[in-house]
Amino acid sequence: MTNSDSGAQPSKSRSQGLLASLQRLLGTSVEVLRTRVEILSTELEEEGIRVRELFILQQVSLFFLGLGLLLATILIVQLFWDSYRLTALAAFALLYLLVGFISAWVLKRKLRNRPPLFSASLAELRKDVERLESGL
Repeated sequence: MTNSDSGAQPSKSRSQGLLASLQRLLGTSVEVLRTRVEILSTELEEEGIRVRELFILQQVSLFFLGLGLLLATILIVQLFWDSYRLTALAAFALLYLLVGFISAWVLKRKLRNRPPLFSASLAELRKDVERLESGL
């Protein structure tokens, strides 16, 4: 009976060692996942702040530029009311259309050239996959 008891002891200690290794692996995996979620959360916050700032600046700019353009147009058309009223209106219409097309083009370029959302998180996940693949 003592022989079977001593044979069970090393197998029990091996299973405890395996269990401890699995627990450490699970703990490390959870820690990596937590870090990635924190990075993702930070990126979401930064993107939200950036979008809000851009929206507010855009609204303020549009309001005051529109008001200024309206008043300037009225002033200039009034100056040319007797002689070149239609020419002044046509010139302002062309100017406004030109500015509108240019600003739409710039907006399109900026939207196309922005960094992809969650780029840091995706890069970290790619590194994790490479490390796991190289370790196997």
